[in-house]
Amino acid sequence: MSLTLIGYRHSVYTWAARMALAEAGLRAGFQDIDPFDASTAALRKHHPFGRVPVLWDGAFRLYETGAILAYLLPAVSGRKAAARARQVAGIVDAYAYWPLVRQVYAQAVFGPACGRATDLGELSAGLAAAPRVLGALDDIAAEALVLDGHDIGPADCHLAPMVGAFAEADEARAMLAGHAHLQAWFTAISARESYRTTRPVLPANGAPA
Repeated sequence: MSLTLIGYRHSVYTWAARMALAEAGLRAGFQDIDPFDASTAALRKHHPFGRVPVLWDGAFRLYETGAILAYLLPAVSGRKAAARARQVAGIVDAYAYWPLVRQVYAQAVFGPACGRATDLGELSAGLAAAPRVLGALDDIAAEALVLDGHDIGPADCHLAPMVGAFAEADEARAMLAGHAHLQAWFTAISARESYRTTRPVLPANGAPA
């Protein structure tokens, strides 16, 4: 494989791809492009919708995080486990990302690190929406077909950065602790080298991202 990852250093989706690369024992070149910068027309050369991440394997281009993770990591064995893994990916993209990351993490952690004021309305909305998401994921972790903290696959890498970002906020950490199975999974996954070494570093001293 001759791999290049196009991503944004602060993106949880880019983090997911980097974590999967680490779990697979693969190295990739990295090109950092901010998808929130309107001037980054260069990103559309890689992704028709201007999103990250994008993985190049030689001349083979792959975008959408779920597809990248499936390409890098072995498929989950068994029909039920495979279906649950796809279900976790769907929950992450449809229901978890916005409240956990864009509302809670962005308002409570990332924004202040960049010198931005917290939008308390957005933060409150994210915290209000989070329990339903955490509850659904806790049920899946309790079943242990996936998210068991041991057999790491695409679902783990897809979800871990979302929960990790969310748990940076004090209120979120306390909320996560109330979901015992999901908390146990996160404790295990966040101790892995693949998680720790790919975790993004927050902007320092109020510098813009």
